[in-house]
Amino acid sequence: MRDLLPEPLIEAGRAGFRLYGMATADLRPDPDFLLIGAKRGGSTSFYYALLEHPRVVPLFPAAGLIPKSNHTKGVHFFDSNYSRGLRWYRSHLPSRLTRARAARRSGGPVVTGEGSPYYLHHPLAAERAAKDLPDARILLILRDPVERTFSHYRERVRSAAEPLDFEAALEAEKQRTEGEEERLVTDPAYSSYAHEHQSYVAQSEYARCLRRWFEHFPLARFHILTSEEFYKDPQKACDGAAAFLGLPSAPLPSAGRVWNPAPKSDMTDQVRARLAEHFAPHNAELEQMLGRTFPDWTAP
Repeated sequence: MRDLLPEPLIEAGRAGFRLYGMATADLRPDPDFLLIGAKRGGSTSFYYALLEHPRVVPLFPAAGLIPKSNHTKGVHFFDSNYSRGLRWYRSHLPSRLTRARAARRSGGPVVTGEGSPYYLHHPLAAERAAKDLPDARILLILRDPVERTFSHYRERVRSAAEPLDFEAALEAEKQRTEGEEERLVTDPAYSSYAHEHQSYVAQSEYARCLRRWFEHFPLARFHILTSEEFYKDPQKACDGAAAFLGLPSAPLPSAGRVWNPAPKSDMTDQVRARLAEHFAPHNAELEQMLGRTFPDWTAP
């Protein structure tokens, strides 16, 4: 249907839904969970798998209300849109009435949440989320940092946004992103393309990113899994997340679907070895922080 409608009409419809959502923001409870990343870590596949659970309610407006093929996944409020304010944020959330109807249909309490993978890396996202959503539960799916880094690069190439080859892009990262995190902290209204989209290695340094979140939320508020675990047994992974959210397990027949796959290509053994060596101390720190190991990840 989307192909049959002119783009101005679609944009007008979106604007109308957003205005309605803002007008009714007081009737829209806070989200129960945030899926904070990682970018190119399987968060999209994981989020849509959770949405198959009958007690997980999608964001507003749901896909059936407007001509779009999928439900909205993330709002990007605590990273790129914080200046829009809480009414704008709540305009994306299902109303109490929608949640009550879903609870009656499913036979029990429901939850809702959003997945914005830049939250993990953004220097102010954790502080902002703790201020506005102190009771939120935090979901996080992590991927082998070597593979995540390469997938992030390939996604930029797919979008025709990265002209450099992989090794050159890795070399350019420091210069591209130098000073950007400081600018984000100094000017809360500032946004940085380089910090979000060209930080291939930095976004795979999970321990450094998580330290910020642990400063604002206790470890018990986190449910952390790996994309390797998720794709190995999607149902088991989603059952664990459901239990963390206070939900019973439910059959999720399409949970193993892969969303947003990047084009396949090869990484040289030399670059792989160099990245594995770089990430080794970061992974070791992460294991100490979480009290677990990551045997499926690339080792030096």
